[in-house]
Amino acid sequence: MFSDTSFEQFQESIGGLTDLSTGSITLVTTTLVLSAALAYRQLCGKTDHGKMPPHIPSSIPFLGQAISFGTSPIEFLLAAYEKYGPVFSFTMVGKTFTYLVGSDASTLIFNSKNEHLNAEDVYGRLVTPVFGKGVAYDVPNPIFMEQKKMLKTGLSISHFRTHVPIIEHETRDYFERWGLDGKNNIFEALSQLIILTASHALHGKEIRACLDEHVAQLYADLDGGFTPLAWLLPGWLPFPSFRKRDRAHIEVKKIFRKAIQKRRADPNPDDDMLQTLIESTYKSGRKLTDDEITGMLIGLLLAGQHTSSTTSSWLAFFLAKYKDLQEKVFEEQKQVCGNSSAPVDYDQLKDMQLLDRCLKETLRLRPPIMTMMRMCRTPQTIMGYTIPPGHQVCVSPTTNQRLPDAWKDFDKFLPDRFIDPEVANSEKFAYVPFGAGRHRCIGETFAYIQIKTIFSVLIRKYKFSLVDNYFPEVNYTTMIHTPTNPIIQYTYRDHSV
Repeated sequence: MFSDTSFEQFQESIGGLTDLSTGSITLVTTTLVLSAALAYRQLCGKTDHGKMPPHIPSSIPFLGQAISFGTSPIEFLLAAYEKYGPVFSFTMVGKTFTYLVGSDASTLIFNSKNEHLNAEDVYGRLVTPVFGKGVAYDVPNPIFMEQKKMLKTGLSISHFRTHVPIIEHETRDYFERWGLDGKNNIFEALSQLIILTASHALHGKEIRACLDEHVAQLYADLDGGFTPLAWLLPGWLPFPSFRKRDRAHIEVKKIFRKAIQKRRADPNPDDDMLQTLIESTYKSGRKLTDDEITGMLIGLLLAGQHTSSTTSSWLAFFLAKYKDLQEKVFEEQKQVCGNSSAPVDYDQLKDMQLLDRCLKETLRLRPPIMTMMRMCRTPQTIMGYTIPPGHQVCVSPTTNQRLPDAWKDFDKFLPDRFIDPEVANSEKFAYVPFGAGRHRCIGETFAYIQIKTIFSVLIRKYKFSLVDNYFPEVNYTTMIHTPTNPIIQYTYRDHSV
């Protein structure tokens, strides 16, 4: 895919970029003092325990490969993989990143224990201001594991059966506003719908009843806290997105606390995630506080919202691009569910095999999260190299899922490759859109149910087309890789078919 000189050519082609954002300039000037210490660390080619991974050189102190990587991250990583192999390091904004590319190298991060490759050290600064104190990456890992177990209890098959009609109802109700045909922003629509469906299905009727434009904006402001700046910089800096995030966090927690109090007073509560958390206890016997419940509910909503809204938007564009495939999906929906007004139920979802394969292939080519990271706390050895403490160890699902030596026709949208169940076997770590091993996402099954239910309704309701043959580019400026200018064309299908 790349020639011997492709990596240097790639760097040169973007090395002249000077159009940095205000945030990037602020970031560099704020932390430039660290460059001397970083330069010293880079001169050390060995650790006390063995040979360090090859380090990609840069002529820009401190900033390192930030421009090259930030402009075209996947091309950067694929070119580095071809030149340096499956393990390599580079500097970016004062930090050293070591990427593990391919199945064999990726085993290190997916099989690691948290005390060796730590998640809180990487994600705590980003996540805690959004979710709140006392949950997720703000607590010791054993406590976080207990909290995840509580959430998994609420993500059971019995709950999923009740979720499907809720998601279907919200989808039908939302898309009534679209009318019979036109052009619209599918990412914006699906982002709003995912919030509605997830809140109704996972949070309960009390919180869903509070959802209006004001609360939707609060969610958006909270979501706006997931930015590269929030990951790299202290949360007390006076950036507008930080201030909006913090104000929204306070207001959302007030709304959730009222809903929790209302639920606690209900003599006949619903059997849903909210009730699961209210009734849950730690191993010590202690129940969750209201603050812990609100934090976990926020985390459950926003973490899943990114995955589902981005993936479902890309799925819509792939189906719009490949019309023959879209019609085959439509025929499958008619066979499984019936005409456009027929309901969907949980048991029917497993029979939507073609839609399932289209969703898997969408996740292969457009996984919502490009990189999974851990902070190296103890020396880690992989493929003849020793990664020292202080490196941020990374696996990129997008890169692993586009390797020419792992995927035939790697750049083509071919859902039928997943007819072979082994293709999606994430224990090989070639296909990891939801992570793998001990780090696999607990919301994966709900995401599949949510997206398949939504598209069962949409594909029977509308035909989708590209506008002027435009298929969106990937927006690499955000931490979640969304489609750029996501306007899609739609036409109402005849109810009689």
